[in-house]
Amino acid sequence: MKAFVRANKGFLMFMFLFGVFRTAVADWNPIPSASMRPNLLEGDVVFVNRLAYNVKVPLTDLVIARTGEPRRGDVVTFSSPADGTRLIKRILALPGDRVEMRNERLVINGVVSDYALEEVVQEATSAGRMDALRMIEDVDGRRHRIQVLPQRVAMRDFGPVTVPQDAYLMLGDNRDDSADSRVIGFVPRHLLIGRAERILVSADYQGNWMPRTERFGQSLR
Repeated sequence: MKAFVRANKGFLMFMFLFGVFRTAVADWNPIPSASMRPNLLEGDVVFVNRLAYNVKVPLTDLVIARTGEPRRGDVVTFSSPADGTRLIKRILALPGDRVEMRNERLVINGVVSDYALEEVVQEATSAGRMDALRMIEDVDGRRHRIQVLPQRVAMRDFGPVTVPQDAYLMLGDNRDDSADSRVIGFVPRHLLIGRAERILVSADYQGNWMPRTERFGQSLR
């Protein structure tokens, strides 16, 4: 064993530093599901800035220092408070916000968010193909695309509820096909992993595995 370590100490040091980098500084996250359509597709791999909000002890959720404040509209990766699974969703409500949803429309601190229809497309779902309405959602001045599936049974109403201190309400952009805070509850800050900032690479793994080069390097918003 000692001979192996001596012969490969350079490689072993590289692997150790690489592991520290991935668990404490930056990471990448494959997108396995449709919960963030239309902005993230299955087969996208996103770059995650782990230092956007916190510095943590590697391989733990122990926060050493705060480096920035999560903002409404950020796309973030986090550990599910329900079972620890790594998820990626969008922050829609901040600590202290009073939030509710009425017929798919978000109301935050008494202000109804604005929605504008962008297009209607056919979307493949686990229940078969159905119409998908792609819309621009404007929440407190932060604009992003969302998708709703009117034919699908989904939770379109909740609240009003108040977001606890040091916690966040997360929703998937694919509103009717996302197990988000409507299912798993509010997400405590210490479970945030990092901010997803751009798509690194993308491939159509549900089809012919061809790279989707037009998505490489796309910024997230």
